[in-house]
Amino acid sequence: MRRFTSHTMGIQQGSRVLFSDFADDGVMWTGHGARESRHIVTFQEKFASVPVVMVSMSMWDMDQKTNSRADISSEEITSEGFHLVFKTWGDTRVARIRADWLAIGQLKDEDDWDLY
Repeated sequence: MRRFTSHTMGIQQGSRVLFSDFADDGVMWTGHGARESRHIVTFQEKFASVPVVMVSMSMWDMDQKTNSRADISSEEITSEGFHLVFKTWGDTRVARIRADWLAIGQLKDEDDWDLY
């Protein structure tokens, strides 16, 4: 369990099309084996500490002739942003993916002091 010591909490959310590889014969559509698509997400406002980040696929378009294999995650999370990562493998053909994300964490309060 993650406990936040501040009463000042913030929530940021976003949505991003990660790729549309069917349009230009990209590697997710034409490739085989392990493949990865990585995108840097920068928060509009910096959190006071590392937030909790949840990601999900909100749209997926995959070829029905092959097995659907997908892994989506957040990596390298900081108070300023994170990496949004989609992976597939084998003979899976992925035309396009849209991912949604939600970050919840502490914000600086106006009464917080920075002492140097």
